[in-house]
Amino acid sequence: MKDIINVGIIGFGTVGCGAAGILIGNGESIARKVGAQLLVKRIADIDMTTPRPIEVDKSILTTNADDVINDPRIDIVVETIGGVTPAGDFIRRALRNGKHVVTANKELIAKEGQSLLPLASELGRDLMFEASVGGGIPIVRPLKCCLAGNDILEIKGIVNGTTNYILTRMAAEGLDYEQVLPDAQAKGYAESDPTADVEGHDAAYKISILASIAFTSRADVARVHREGITRIASEDIAYARELGYVIKLLAIAKQVDGAIQARVHPAFVPKGHPLSTVDGVFNAIYIKGSAVGEVMFYGPGAGAGAAGSAVVGDVIDVARNIRFGSTSRIPCTCFDEREMLTMDSVTGKNYIRIVASDRPRVLAAIANVFADNDVSIESVLQKVLPESKAEIVWITHEAAEPNVRVALDSIRDLPVVEKVASWIRVEE
Repeated sequence: MKDIINVGIIGFGTVGCGAAGILIGNGESIARKVGAQLLVKRIADIDMTTPRPIEVDKSILTTNADDVINDPRIDIVVETIGGVTPAGDFIRRALRNGKHVVTANKELIAKEGQSLLPLASELGRDLMFEASVGGGIPIVRPLKCCLAGNDILEIKGIVNGTTNYILTRMAAEGLDYEQVLPDAQAKGYAESDPTADVEGHDAAYKISILASIAFTSRADVARVHREGITRIASEDIAYARELGYVIKLLAIAKQVDGAIQARVHPAFVPKGHPLSTVDGVFNAIYIKGSAVGEVMFYGPGAGAGAAGSAVVGDVIDVARNIRFGSTSRIPCTCFDEREMLTMDSVTGKNYIRIVASDRPRVLAAIANVFADNDVSIESVLQKVLPESKAEIVWITHEAAEPNVRVALDSIRDLPVVEKVASWIRVEE
């Protein structure tokens, strides 16, 4: 058995610093838990001039990732640079050099996990990625291990802290998206280019990963329906509150007749649902299993400590496997080839906000279009606007998505309708 297990880190930004800080600062405690000392042997980053929040021995720093990948002393490589290139190449080379890999890279796992995980298994190496979803929330390992006896029926989660912070501020202060975004950027919760977060790309990567594990079949991220939060208006937030809901950006995956339905979009969530109280930058993932029933995982979704904690948890797991010769115990679990369904498979309730002329028979004209398309109405709320206009809010009963789409196209063509201002699905 090895008494010293050496770790190399590629990427010394927020997550890399967090992981290094935990491995070094909690080294004595970790050694007792593993039965061997874990040493941070090398850290690589193209920028070693920017000050870091932790102090490390400068002799272990390098600007060349090859110094980690090709070092025969290193047992575990931690990749935290993100993106597909060059991270994917680094990981493949590390695996082929006999190293185990821990990554926090959601985009890479979502897009190329189907080739990386089999490669690791073929080489008898561990490739772990707990930090790729949910920050500090344990979710990958629970799905692969603790809940493995279940057929997972549904996953529904708030998996992006940036959008949850923005929506929380909009709800608390009655602000529009454009008013909150600069504050989120100033606090470091949103990037200078926030597209990946606010347009749902980040959440799509994460639900693709979770769905692939849960449903034992690759959930192609390119087939995940994706909408962001940029069209959510303060009026929608206010109506949600009045009707007993909150608006959240949800990542949803369901098993439907043996196929996979995966989507990311804003949704009305009832105030009594556990996800409705998840505010700020926190994440939560709600899972429904055939045996366990309903469980929810909650915690900080990002940050050096949270993501670093998840990375180090994987490093410890790999180190134990190395000690006892049990690496590659849990290979890629995508055994099946399930169909990926489109949004045409979705049936559910809907919130629809329409601006129209404030005159007789307008309500009836719109209602007739809904009826013609088999969209039944649960409730209607109408408010008078200036200039002889009215704002009409509809909550539908459960309806097939294609029917709602066709109905709204027809409603937009009505002479009395100025615009369909908003359409948000209701998830109960």
